[in-house]
Amino acid sequence: MDICLRVWKDDAADQPRLVVQVGATQLSYQWRSIADCHAMLAEQADWMPLGNADEGKPTQPGTIEDWARSSGNPIGGYYGLRKGYRGRFANYVTPVMVMLGLIDLEHGARNNQARAL
Repeated sequence: MDICLRVWKDDAADQPRLVVQVGATQLSYQWRSIADCHAMLAEQADWMPLGNADEGKPTQPGTIEDWARSSGNPIGGYYGLRKGYRGRFANYVTPVMVMLGLIDLEHGARNNQARAL
């Protein structure tokens, strides 16, 4: 089975956004989430679990997914922009950060982690 994945920056919206399209499903996150996540991981200075979870599902404390929804992050909540598809931040944003040379990411079957470079 082939799955088409496309990623791009959308500057045409009211705020710049990262758009990730997987098949027919399109997710979007605030563009600043890339820099904010990198800064958080650099401050952490160690591996951090991804903790992937769909919107509406609970997150594990101490994970990237939990941070991306936390009132304690720089925007005070979800980086995801499309209601119903605001989760899975750790699943879709961290590979983009790898492509940009910002983080190292494990690629195991489960329980992966990331760290800032």
